[in-house]
Amino acid sequence: MTLWTAAEAAAATGGRNTAEWRASGVSIDTRTLARGDLFVALRDARDGHDFVADALARGAAAALVDRVPDGVDPAAPLLIVKDVLAALTALGAAGRARSSALVAGITGSVGKTSSKEMLRAALDGQGRVHAAEASYNNHWGVPLTLARMPRDTDFAVIEIGMNHPGEIAPLARLARPHVAMITTVAPAHLEAFDSVEDIAREKAAIFDGLERGGTAIYNCDIATAPILEAAARRHAAHLRAFGTDKGAVDRVDEIRIGREATVARGRLGPQPVTYKVASPGRHFAVNAMGVLAAAVALGADIALSVAGLGRWHPVAGRGMIETLALDPVEDSQTLELIDDAFNANPASVAAALEVLAAIGPRDGIGRVSRGRRIAILGDMLELGPDEAALHAAIAQDPALKALDLVHCVGTRMRALHDALPVQKRGVWAETADDLARTAHSLVDAGDVVLVKGSKGSRVSTVVDAIRKLGHPLLTESEGSP
Repeated sequence: MTLWTAAEAAAATGGRNTAEWRASGVSIDTRTLARGDLFVALRDARDGHDFVADALARGAAAALVDRVPDGVDPAAPLLIVKDVLAALTALGAAGRARSSALVAGITGSVGKTSSKEMLRAALDGQGRVHAAEASYNNHWGVPLTLARMPRDTDFAVIEIGMNHPGEIAPLARLARPHVAMITTVAPAHLEAFDSVEDIAREKAAIFDGLERGGTAIYNCDIATAPILEAAARRHAAHLRAFGTDKGAVDRVDEIRIGREATVARGRLGPQPVTYKVASPGRHFAVNAMGVLAAAVALGADIALSVAGLGRWHPVAGRGMIETLALDPVEDSQTLELIDDAFNANPASVAAALEVLAAIGPRDGIGRVSRGRRIAILGDMLELGPDEAALHAAIAQDPALKALDLVHCVGTRMRALHDALPVQKRGVWAETADDLARTAHSLVDAGDVVLVKGSKGSRVSTVVDAIRKLGHPLLTESEGSP
């Protein structure tokens, strides 16, 4: 299938082709490039122009460049433009303009990636669905997602993120969603914002890009909901507030958290609805109501959406729960590992601790006679001048009552370690590598172990070390976003 011809891409970007070509995909990474892709030579940590020769050797249809790279034949299939990122953005805009797909945009301080995947699952089987890979939600991720959108897409789900003020509105205008959803607003990226209210205003900028007649969906349980509502009223024809608040249009009335799933009951507009997500977590159940509201606003069938949502399961690094056998012969010697090592802020840590508290350990099967709930928490990054207080405040989280031990990783998490009750205070390590070396002494059969932290804290190293202690028996589900 042809995604872009040389002529179409040149018209979209204002560039010049050196040869004829047809591309079936778009890639920015030679490690994942497929034969027939258009390779985009972005400049980031490395200059993509250094990899053009390799991309062409691997079967790239052409390369999007701002010059002929060293070692590349000038007659090779190249689309030469003034600026590669600007050209990718223009290609994304053209991909969006030629599509008749119904588009949903999702943002939020917590839960945007899992909500994107839940909406993808809810729409599956009701048309051709295109969604962003991983967390491709920034100034190159959104254009790349749109540039990759097949012509015959029926539904597109675009994740939109930010680190600094002024990032969301341009991306929302590029995506031009028919439905825009805000999962929640929390103290994340406070390093770049003066207040949570400023974060709410930035998140609400997703409504700036709504198509005429569009629908704004936002969480009404949070203190900054009035800011979201005001922005929604300025830009949307239809408003849907979701949450547990009695005033929610799409309301969650009951949540039952199980070991492997969460079942919720409420009202989707005027219609009663019961639904399930295959992961424990109150936050998942609340965001799932917003996802169902988005599906309905896109014209999807409610029953099919509920069924699709129930098949959603999370991925590694975002709360995936797996059972590890610690004994190569005796499969009963197991622990449960919650891998949530991709991202962290106060709200997502609270959600992850609630999941940990809801899963019961098993007694009498390990070195320690009683199974334990253990949290291993890495630094939360980009929290600004109040980061020490925000880390220490985790000690007051009500879920900690159900936990046995909390181990801490990183200089910022020292504040939490010092604030913890003595009986729950585990070890503190300056780096994830330091703690990973002692993984064998931290956990035991029967334990339920949560590993949570910002990606930059590298607590995924601890996850890897725990995995190496045994072998996986069963992958259950994904958890916190």
